[in-house]
Amino acid sequence: MTYYVPRGGLPPQTDLTTDRAVFTEAYAVLPRRTMSDITTSLLPHWDATRLWVLARPLSGFAETFSQYVVEVAPGGGSNRPEGDKRAEGVLFVVDGEISLELFGSTHVLVAGSYAYLAPGASWTIRNRSEATATFHWIRKAYQAVDGIEPPPSFVTHESQVDAVEMPDTNGDWATQRFADPSDIRHDMHVNIVTFQPGGAITFPETHVMEHGLYVLEGKAVYLLNTDWVEVQEGDFMWLRAFCPQACYAGGPGPFRYLLYKDVNRHASLWRHP
Repeated sequence: MTYYVPRGGLPPQTDLTTDRAVFTEAYAVLPRRTMSDITTSLLPHWDATRLWVLARPLSGFAETFSQYVVEVAPGGGSNRPEGDKRAEGVLFVVDGEISLELFGSTHVLVAGSYAYLAPGASWTIRNRSEATATFHWIRKAYQAVDGIEPPPSFVTHESQVDAVEMPDTNGDWATQRFADPSDIRHDMHVNIVTFQPGGAITFPETHVMEHGLYVLEGKAVYLLNTDWVEVQEGDFMWLRAFCPQACYAGGPGPFRYLLYKDVNRHASLWRHP
């Protein structure tokens, strides 16, 4: 599999300013060109690392998650990566090689590797290779439920997760689910969705789940609220709850994206649970 990897830099002074970037009351689109050197951030207790913040909890918009693209130089990483013991996370590697120490066990993560990090997990991460490593990091405040234990941390690889075809689509729309959808312990899913050229969501999905969609490969035309928007690999779509959405995959190759959604919990009746 191939995955788009941002490299930073700055557009030349001769480029036009006009772009596809948009922020509305229902959705935002961050085209890949927005991931330049001047939009990177640093994190406490991380060495030789920079990141692009794609999403963060925002009142009145999407409030359940944050998502980063993290670039770690050789020798970089962190012995104190997560400062919030309530936070769970998913790492998905798109480039290079990075070592994850999880509860004393070492996992060498490469492109396509996926790690679920349970709330309170003991982990460190370090780039011990000679090339830059890049991964997505999705974080959520875990919603504990009385009488239900949180799910355990685990590490897998995309190649070990079968793509499940959506009914009546002849394989044109399929989803790789890294966590069992029936496992009520999980309150978020981070999956890979794939459309073959010409594949489509043929109805406007309108639902309570918030979404982060990072395009790993290909291009499509996406319905976001009332707008049809062209997107390509490297673009990020950020959708608040109940934003209507649908798509047509444009070809010539597959259209694939990393998808976040919140699941399996009551809607909170309190603004600050």
